[in-house]
Amino acid sequence: MTDPTPDAADPSLIDGGEEARDIAEVSAVEIITTATVHLMSAAAVKIGLAEDEETGQYQDLAEARKLITALAGLVTAASPEIGGDHARSLRDGLRTLQLAFAEALPFRDEPGQGPGEKWTGRVS
Repeated sequence: MTDPTPDAADPSLIDGGEEARDIAEVSAVEIITTATVHLMSAAAVKIGLAEDEETGQYQDLAEARKLITALAGLVTAASPEIGGDHARSLRDGLRTLQLAFAEALPFRDEPGQGPGEKWTGRVS
């Protein structure tokens, strides 16, 4: 009687084996950058920077706050690992989102309490 369970030591038998081999060829900098771009795009939509054809705008500032905070943590942690040029552009994008978020709020956050400011310091 044979065991129907795939052998975990053989990646070709595990679902996603081909994807695992593909991802192994991608640099850490590229993976980190891709993740930050996804977070930035989602945050921009949630801030209301993308227009909805029916209502004119998407906006969910509570969700945007979470995304920006997660983005700030990732950018802050990854910056020393990914190099100056990559880190600089990610920090610039993060700051732009933090400022757009502040403009979208009906009432300003207390200084240092904006999304991600725990990681980045006060943004003004």
